[in-house]
Amino acid sequence: MSFDLSVWALADGATPEDVRAAVQRCREGQHGKRHPDPRVVAFYRAITASYPDRPAVTGSPWAVAPLHAAADHVELNLDPGCPDQVLLDIERLAGEHRLMLFDAQDGSVYPPPAVRLPG
Repeated sequence: MSFDLSVWALADGATPEDVRAAVQRCREGQHGKRHPDPRVVAFYRAITASYPDRPAVTGSPWAVAPLHAAADHVELNLDPGCPDQVLLDIERLAGEHRLMLFDAQDGSVYPPPAVRLPG
């Protein structure tokens, strides 16, 4: 079984509920026709520069390759045995590119560090 995350490029001010609604639309096959968000493109290029998804190779952190990339998100299905560093890199890159991170295991949404509210 894989560990599933996705990163989302939504409008400033998007809430966790907005992310969950976008995830649900994706799961239902509803992908709007629009140009890819530059933040998603930059994230995809950065993560696959460190962890290529094409071609699928032995030892890859990806349980599913190539990664599912859409105009507003990238879905990352991780092999459960992948190194913790992969998760740290995903979180760092999501923050650098102002993407919201969705954890499919429990439905948690993590905004980019720059927009997190004080705890």
